[in-house]
Amino acid sequence: MDMKLPTFVKIKQHFHGPRVENIDATVAEQLRNIQVRDRVKPGMRIAITAGSRGVANIARILKALIAELKGMGTDPFIIPAMGSHGGATAEGQVEVLHSYGITEDYCGAKILSSMEVVQVGETPAGMPVYIDKYASEADAIIIVGRIKVHTDFKSPIGIESGLMKMASIGLGKHKQALTIHTYGVQGIRDMMPEVAKVVLEKCQILCGVGIIENAFEQTAKIEAILPAQIPQRERELLKESAALMPKLPIEELDLLWVGEIGKNFSGTGMDTNIIGRLRILGTEEPASPRIKYLIASDLSEETHGNALGIGLADLTTKRLFDKIDYQKMNENVITSTFLHRAMIPIVMENDREAFTAALRATWGIQSENARIMCIPNTLHLEHLLISSNLLDEVKGLEHVEVIGEPQELAFDEAGYLKF
Repeated sequence: MDMKLPTFVKIKQHFHGPRVENIDATVAEQLRNIQVRDRVKPGMRIAITAGSRGVANIARILKALIAELKGMGTDPFIIPAMGSHGGATAEGQVEVLHSYGITEDYCGAKILSSMEVVQVGETPAGMPVYIDKYASEADAIIIVGRIKVHTDFKSPIGIESGLMKMASIGLGKHKQALTIHTYGVQGIRDMMPEVAKVVLEKCQILCGVGIIENAFEQTAKIEAILPAQIPQRERELLKESAALMPKLPIEELDLLWVGEIGKNFSGTGMDTNIIGRLRILGTEEPASPRIKYLIASDLSEETHGNALGIGLADLTTKRLFDKIDYQKMNENVITSTFLHRAMIPIVMENDREAFTAALRATWGIQSENARIMCIPNTLHLEHLLISSNLLDEVKGLEHVEVIGEPQELAFDEAGYLKF
């Protein structure tokens, strides 16, 4: 089929929000605010959680935290806290941390990785509660995590992705993840907070360190929180985080091209809040945005072959398909129970062929009149490409700047889009 595409225009979204300018000073100040020095003793072994998300400045934050704790005479160490990620192996989880710059040399502390857990209690409903073996042997635990809206559900109590999730599914490793995810959305929405409460009550939690980010994926706030205050403070920080989130400037599209998917962009490879797709059995899809077809073009290096989220796309490319590590992806998706998210869509030779197939299926719409947007991934939404027929809709948006003149899309010799 001959494909005639519309011309495209570059646009820039201008986002506003706070930014932490000095990570080290902020971490030090936050620990002083909750008087951590008065609550530790020299020689104490303190476990610090490190997750599998691509959190901005996470290695620097951990390094600063470790330096402060060492200055108090304690012996901090890092534990991977990421459920089934990294192929659900101790070695794989260390590999994930290394990909984010979290190494022993840089952070100044050992990384102790194990998939072994110990049971510390159970919820009122009888669900067993586990934590990492090394964390259980420590004198204290610090839970570090980014607080943001979840990609699977909306919580009626305001606990979604954050310190409570790190305290339960993160600290509880693969075994806790399996236990919680067995109940699907109900497990992570309703049972996960109950598991976290048991951890906060039964374990030696020194504090939480909550992080929120602005729309540029910059650290907007770092806050140290006493254990008893974590549930309530997380609810408040979730609202702040949600207000800073970016989104697509157009809600009605015939085609969305996503340059890369991966766990470093979202736990689901693509942020469901951005693309308006959940694909969870029995769960209603979001009302917006409304996207007919979605192309996932490539897999990020940082995701280590885990293509979870590929099932949110309608088409993909041979380039992405050939990079999939099925053991890592399957372990992750089977643990979550949301099987649709790892289903392989139509695999095309390249982007050009994927565009052709998608536009062939936009019934009654000539390809040159299709409403199309191209984004690098679902995390970075500052610089985008839109088809010229959408110009009138974005010109009225105060936060959108049109850059340059309409041009044709450029594909390389292999048929992949030059973004």
